[in-house]
Amino acid sequence: EAPPYDNPNISDIANFASTLSDTSPTSPVQQFISEDGVFNARARVLGGGSALNAGFYTRASNAYVKKAGWNETLVKQSYEWVDKLVAFKPPLLGWQSAVRNGLLEVGVLPNNGFTYDHVDGTKVGGTIFDGEGHRHTAADLLQYANPTSWIAVYLHATVHKILFTFNSNGKHLNRKSNGVIFKDAMGVEHRAYLTKNSKNEIIPSAGAIGSPQLLMLSGIGPAEQLKTHGIKMVLDQPIVGLGMADNPMNALFVPSPSPVEMSLIQVVGITKFGSYVEAASGLDFAYFWGHMLSRDTGGLFSDQPYFTVLPVEGTSEAAQAIDSVADIILRGGVILEKVTGPLSTGHLELRSTDPNDNPAVTFNYFNEPEDLNKCVQGMNTIIDVINSEGFSEFRYRSVPVQTLINWMLNLPLNLRRRHASAAISLEQFCIDTVMTIWHYHGGCQFGTVVDRDYKVLGVDALRVIDGSTFLGSPGTNPQATVMMLGRYMGQKIMQERYSHGS
Repeated sequence: EAPPYDNPNISDIANFASTLSDTSPTSPVQQFISEDGVFNARARVLGGGSALNAGFYTRASNAYVKKAGWNETLVKQSYEWVDKLVAFKPPLLGWQSAVRNGLLEVGVLPNNGFTYDHVDGTKVGGTIFDGEGHRHTAADLLQYANPTSWIAVYLHATVHKILFTFNSNGKHLNRKSNGVIFKDAMGVEHRAYLTKNSKNEIIPSAGAIGSPQLLMLSGIGPAEQLKTHGIKMVLDQPIVGLGMADNPMNALFVPSPSPVEMSLIQVVGITKFGSYVEAASGLDFAYFWGHMLSRDTGGLFSDQPYFTVLPVEGTSEAAQAIDSVADIILRGGVILEKVTGPLSTGHLELRSTDPNDNPAVTFNYFNEPEDLNKCVQGMNTIIDVINSEGFSEFRYRSVPVQTLINWMLNLPLNLRRRHASAAISLEQFCIDTVMTIWHYHGGCQFGTVVDRDYKVLGVDALRVIDGSTFLGSPGTNPQATVMMLGRYMGQKIMQERYSHGS
């Protein structure tokens, strides 16, 4: 992993989309395409997803905390510990205010104002971008490190395998992690071992893609899959890699007759039916989409057999609105919805024994009808917001919502087939235009792969503490909860050590 601080693209809000699309060898992003045909990305930078994401900062609901079995007081203290270094109140300017007003007008109530809490209604959440538009990441939390303690952070180091010792008491084989094999930027292999303190542990925090992948590469996973790749089995654990989920996102791009601010997610409508409505504006992805829309779309997909190109309808006023390359950055935005949960889950499988390779990941978007119903209701809410009086300043009245839908169906949002019925069926629209919101989780889930203390079942001195343990995505954005969990479990582990006098 590279440090985030020497990459200006990471630190600047204006470079959000261009960073995600960076395919250079030194990119902090490693792109992958799920088996569902959806473009995705995993982080390869210190700070993980917090160095790449849209920055929204919000906590899990009280119900989520209780279901996870966490100590509510320690959770609150841990969130506050994170808040101090990375969370800020965003400025609420024109576009975001209009989306908020529209949400309230169409009944996403009450108005909860600015809060980190996850509560039904419309609210302004936190952001990890400060007042100057500079990103703060999980790596900033290293500022809390005690300078008198020994801590080392190895950058550009990729762990290839966790090592284990085996002891038998005659009846049971005890497996215990005792080290890792990693390679540096030059490809030189190194081994690092735990000292013989009985409380020392190895804690993978490689995320929903990396942690199950690493466990499998180390011999903990489905026996048949390990055998296929010639991996020596440490523990047959068929649940590793299962429960993979990604909250489906669908959106409409809205060209604006008025200039808009540059903003990422600030306002969110938390509906009672299980969809979260959010918005962003004035960014380079708006330029990308607008540029696509202003061209002959039929020629864009001639080499993409997945696409059935639909006719794009619009007025000359709309065409003029999106034809100006200079204006599109300042004159457009997206309103999106994310399905809660989700209920639909999939699985992860190794492609090779190289930890740098992306595994094959299937999310099974909308496999469960309830997820699709939530998407349809979320899209209807978006349409109502676009048609609301509160949003009218940023809407060409002469451009019907049907045109916005048709535009989206003609964009290369994913590799899924477009069906003609998607223009008139929101169910099919959701299925055909689904995108990731990068909130994937699962693979090392709580209760099946790890216990309530996040210890890997069947192995000693090994825990997994990251989003791969989640049964569902917390809040409207999981990053605050992932960071909180790191602090929370750090405190729990220290309490455990002190209570045992070590």
